[in-house]
Amino acid sequence: MSVTDDAIAKIKAMIISGDLEPGARLPREADLAAQLGVSRNSLREAVRALSLVRILDVRQGDGTYVASLEPKSLLDAMSFLLEFHQDDSVLDILAIRRILEPAATALAARAMPEDQIAHLRTLVEPETSSVTELVTLDLEFHAAIAAASGNKVLASLLESLSLPTMRARIWRGITEERAFERTVAEHRGICDAIAAHDPELAHARALAHVAGVMEWLRRAAG
Repeated sequence: MSVTDDAIAKIKAMIISGDLEPGARLPREADLAAQLGVSRNSLREAVRALSLVRILDVRQGDGTYVASLEPKSLLDAMSFLLEFHQDDSVLDILAIRRILEPAATALAARAMPEDQIAHLRTLVEPETSSVTELVTLDLEFHAAIAAASGNKVLASLLESLSLPTMRARIWRGITEERAFERTVAEHRGICDAIAAHDPELAHARALAHVAGVMEWLRRAAG
């Protein structure tokens, strides 16, 4: 478990135990970091991740608060997951990505020049274990592949489909065991297939990558 993941787990434990109730303001950053035994940077990253999935509410100039949710919802994070259960739009978006992303990746494998492949590899290996940093790199990674497809309309469409699923990716990174390592490994495999200029392998690995996110989301929302 990374230090940031540890900070996330400790904040969640405080909410579940009632030490931080819905609507409660978090202690000052320095005090909370000392209480949790983590660095201020790790705490800041944890707060950012939890705010993106609406467990925490960061109010500029005022402080950070626990979102006003029912305790049971906080325990299971069901308020977030039920959004997907009640609205299939994210799964529908991922279903479209499952069709288009492998096609774009296969096109990139045919024509992506070596300098762009070298840049792609820099997006595969994150320098930190931050979930939000990984998701940011994930967006850049897939955007670079789509751009290398040579089809501007396809690249633009995939970019518009990628952003609405960002919160689902962050939540997966927080809640699913070894999701971080799995994503990095899958990105590395896609990059290797592109570097080998193997369209069929690139297509298959991109398809498995998107399908894995869909499978997790169905389990989480079901």
